[in-house]
Amino acid sequence: MRKKSEIITFKADQSLMEAFRGIENRSRFIREAVFAALENVCPLCKGTGILTVNQMRHWDTFAEDHSIRECGDCHEVHLVCGKQPKKRLNRRKHC
Repeated sequence: MRKKSEIITFKADQSLMEAFRGIENRSRFIREAVFAALENVCPLCKGTGILTVNQMRHWDTFAEDHSIRECGDCHEVHLVCGKQPKKRLNRRKHC
């Protein structure tokens, strides 16, 4: 049996409504935009931008052997394992 779709609504100000002008299928556009955004949500905070006290405790343990660095090529920030041999870090051409 096919699950029934649910309807989700939200308020849009005038500037957002103007940006939607000319988009044929707004529902499909919004669905695809939400899916794209969900693919990039932080796995720890789930997009809130805040870690709980327990998550922070786990992060502190993890950070003992890991660091955050900027890639010299693309300048994105990424995690680096301090236990990895340096040769392995240089194996990739980018990041």
